Amino acid sequence: MIKIGLIREGKTPPDTRVALTPEQCADVLKLYNGQMQIVAQPSPNRCFPDAEYLASGVQLQENLGDCDVILGIKEVKIHDLIPDKTFFFFSHTKKKQPYNQPLMHALIQKKVRMIDYEALTYEDGARILGFGFFAGVVGAHNGLMTYGKKTKLFSLIPAFACKDMDEMLQQYRYVKLPPVKIAVTGSGRVTAGLLEILHHWDIESVEPEDFLVKEYDYPVYTLLKGAALYENKITGTYSRDDFHHHPDLYQCKFMPFTKAADILMNGIYWDKTIPRLFEKTAIQDPSFRIKVMADVTCDEDGSVPINLGSSTIADPVYGINRSTIDKTTPFQNTDSTIDVMAVDNLPNELPRDASRHFGEHIIKYILPELFKDKSDILERATICESGKLTETFEYLSDYAY
Repeated sequence: MIKIGLIREGKTPPDTRVALTPEQCADVLKLYNGQMQIVAQPSPNRCFPDAEYLASGVQLQENLGDCDVILGIKEVKIHDLIPDKTFFFFSHTKKKQPYNQPLMHALIQKKVRMIDYEALTYEDGARILGFGFFAGVVGAHNGLMTYGKKTKLFSLIPAFACKDMDEMLQQYRYVKLPPVKIAVTGSGRVTAGLLEILHHWDIESVEPEDFLVKEYDYPVYTLLKGAALYENKITGTYSRDDFHHHPDLYQCKFMPFTKAADILMNGIYWDKTIPRLFEKTAIQDPSFRIKVMADVTCDEDGSVPINLGSSTIADPVYGINRSTIDKTTPFQNTDSTIDVMAVDNLPNELPRDASRHFGEHIIKYILPELFKDKSDILERATICESGKLTETFEYLSDYAY
């Protein structure tokens, strides 16, 4: 029998999401019929209260030392790591994040088997788990909410103030959007979430070339990815494989859209080798039209270079003065500022929906792997085990030891 423990989230501010909902725990107990047991650490902050877990047959247990597998969401506090146990959570160590180096050291020292959700992939590298879809959902909602508040044209209730996604969507029925033009970037789960909200608004999709030259008397969006967004500096062509292996050989084609779009919803993956959408000084050009940027990717000084740092769920938007490129008061109905929404934990605004979506994938794709003598999926995602980095993650040696 495998005993699973749901750990209490320890980060500040606390994350309210869960790896498995109470209803899903009950389903797992039935599905595995004595082969699996689930317990949960008591928590005052989960989006599903302790009483719901108890009602679903999950015992509350403060000490998870007798569990075989421990599931969390965000980084586990060092003092909560139990030696020689298997932990699943988002460790945010794959990119040698400086702020999590002490955590990486502790994982090695305590001989934890660290399986990172972000590294759970199929053989071709596609990710199995993630909250990206709901990051996109909330990011699109926040972007439109910001535009409405900045222009004083309409008003939306924040996602976190809604009971769930259904309640958030209900308010769209009676709000008429102005003829806004939205540029959406990306092709993954985040972008799928962005498009989900635009479809709920019945916003029309238009081709990039039309978006650049036409004005509309109704709201529209265009999707920019691949060849519509990048080209080889020399040949002017685009190859997906070549771009992923040699992004430094490419340039971004986004600049013309800064003169045509009112809102940017950014969902692209980015690292330092990939060209930015534009450079900071571009916003000083009077023809730069974008008023609101919903940077769901949320890399400081990244693909959206006027991302000057993460905002919070409670205070999601800051203004950028176009002349000085400094932070300023948001929601000024003036062309002298651009509003940036840069919340880095967007799914936590709809925690119950996001948790259900996440848990479904754990049950379907991950739990069966726990019973295998050898699981390629779990091995690919294991950063360290028995006090050593695994072969795939040896590139972290100077960071981990």
